[in-house]
Amino acid sequence: MQSTQPVPLLHKLAQFYELTKPRVTQLAVFCAVIGMFLATPLVPDLKRVAIATLGIWLLAGAAFAINCLVEREIDARMARTARRGTARGEITVVQTLGFASAIGLAGMWILFNWVNPLTMWLTFATFVGYAILYTIILKPATPQNIVIGGAAGAMPPALGWAAIANDVPAQAWLLVLIIFVWTPPHFWSLALYRRDDFARSGLPMLTSTHGPEHTRLQVFLYSLALVATSLMPFAIHMSGWVYLAAAVPLGAQFVRVTWRVWRHYTDDAARASFRYSILYLALLFAALLADHYLLSVTF
Repeated sequence: MQSTQPVPLLHKLAQFYELTKPRVTQLAVFCAVIGMFLATPLVPDLKRVAIATLGIWLLAGAAFAINCLVEREIDARMARTARRGTARGEITVVQTLGFASAIGLAGMWILFNWVNPLTMWLTFATFVGYAILYTIILKPATPQNIVIGGAAGAMPPALGWAAIANDVPAQAWLLVLIIFVWTPPHFWSLALYRRDDFARSGLPMLTSTHGPEHTRLQVFLYSLALVATSLMPFAIHMSGWVYLAAAVPLGAQFVRVTWRVWRHYTDDAARASFRYSILYLALLFAALLADHYLLSVTF
């Protein structure tokens, strides 16, 4: 429904900011920054880190804004998204397109001119993958949307690595793989305790198409796959014992909370799984960073 009331300037600016999904963007940018620091045995040029972070944030924000635009009618039917400016009609289609274009083009210009073309093109490809392939094509077409579309959301470490090294080696893609496998148990935990909300959306979410029991099993199975994947940096000698000492208990806790989701389900258990998944990823990547610099000092 289109709003006919004038919107105060500060409120409207806040609504534009919310279109960038700042909490999601912060986690993505954090993973990109970790990729930047892992790309070199020394401390990277902090000015380059700051510039690359800004460029990546702007393009990520543009992708999320397009997502909000495309899904404005869906968002209006869901309690957790109904307050978005696009869903309430406080931000028009033209305004959203203008905002997304402005920050997206600014991000591309910054990355191309002040970082390197590789990072710009990879980040732009991520924008296309999320805003178009995932949001427009996959999300309304298949309950596996979050699995397939998760490839775009998993890209930040590769973007950060490219920003510093102008290259994306196997180690960077391993970080991408970790986030790719992490995404389904993270998102489906949310979908479980928000299942009625997602049912109102009309999207083919796994909780609606296959039922909560099947979704709970998938959350647990993906957590097992995630733990196995998280050990690969140690297996290929990308990281050392410090990382392993963190990854094992972090993974064990992830399995424990997803086991509760599968076998002893409550909405609180799903909430705990969703919240822990965010903490898990942050601590896992922080452990990679700590291990990286301890190895650099040792060797």
